[in-house]
Amino acid sequence: MKINQEQLDQVNKQISRLTAADSFYGKRLKEAGIFEVKTVEDFTKLPFSEKKDLRDAYPLGLMVAPEEEIVRIHSSSGTTGLPIIIPYTEKDVDDWGEMFKRCYEMAGITNLDRIQITPGYGLWTAGIGFQNGAEKLGAMVIPMGPGNTNKQLQMMIDLKTTVLCATSSYALLLAEEIEKRGIKDQIHLKKGVIGSERWGEKMRKRISNELGIELYDIYGLTEIYGPGIGISCKYDSGMHYWDDYLYLEIIDPVTGEPVPDGEMGEIVITTLVKEGAPLIRYRTHDLSRIIPGECPCGSKFPRIDVIMGRTDDMMKIKGVNVFPSQIEEILQAFPEISSEYQIRISHLDGRDTMRIYVETNGSVDFNALSKRIAEAVKSKIGFTPLVKVVELGVLPRSEKKSQRVIDERYN
Repeated sequence: MKINQEQLDQVNKQISRLTAADSFYGKRLKEAGIFEVKTVEDFTKLPFSEKKDLRDAYPLGLMVAPEEEIVRIHSSSGTTGLPIIIPYTEKDVDDWGEMFKRCYEMAGITNLDRIQITPGYGLWTAGIGFQNGAEKLGAMVIPMGPGNTNKQLQMMIDLKTTVLCATSSYALLLAEEIEKRGIKDQIHLKKGVIGSERWGEKMRKRISNELGIELYDIYGLTEIYGPGIGISCKYDSGMHYWDDYLYLEIIDPVTGEPVPDGEMGEIVITTLVKEGAPLIRYRTHDLSRIIPGECPCGSKFPRIDVIMGRTDDMMKIKGVNVFPSQIEEILQAFPEISSEYQIRISHLDGRDTMRIYVETNGSVDFNALSKRIAEAVKSKIGFTPLVKVVELGVLPRSEKKSQRVIDERYN
């Protein structure tokens, strides 16, 4: 996906605003002597921006619009270091709502739907983002926020909720509760809009089958508006993103060079019309690829594949680079285990050790299963983990994002 002339013109407007505001990126452009981009090649010479730059700008160093135009701030949900504060103008909030409305429409959701929103509200962009788009659509919003599963299920039954917005972890927790309580015949859900964490095919099938709903992957990050900048369609062949608001590149995470369409790499995003805190060539650390060609749904909006993980998810164990997605892929080959797993890495007696916890039902030989899984990991990745098989429901369920990898070496 090469940047087009209209997008280049929009980038030049952003460059003018950033240099005039003397933001961190404006200073960087001045130092590099860049005040305009005329070609694709010019664009690829623009410096990247990184999460560290955004943290260094705390609290309001990212603000490019005059303060009297800022109507809201949001903050990233990260738990380490200073938070990232993103200011929004009224137009930013409106544009974000418009993108989110498109997401609902892409999923076939209408103003006759009743949308139950379970992600968190407050500084986080999730709850309010889902709500903003749903109100623009004209649907009935049930703004529950996270937790209180009893109340969630009561509202779901009494108000005949048709759409569930949730993290995959919480959608699974609700599905298991509905099954456990035997109330599936009282649930009216038709669709689920799921975001904020990577999830595998096995988990997707469990949620879809247990709730009897169609699932849609939604994409977004606080630094770039929030959730709602892209979503999968009914053909489930990648996520469409809104290229009239964003320019998206895929780069080699090591060299920083753009990779050809279809090749896996790191997503880099430029906001074309954002006013409060525009970003140019922002490295998201999310791994995906541009899907070439047209989607069977007929939409002209380009597509990226589902998020395969993050460049900073990588674990180094016994000198081998491992991604959680590789472990997940191996586990998916074992039908007797559930979608839930946990990886714990520790350092014992001078050696790194990886323990993998998986769940299964009581009809399986736990010892034999753990050996087979350990052998499969050894043949694919090159070292043997300790595999611990536990009963269904033993691993923690989360109302937010599940913590899949716990690295105890640095605790």
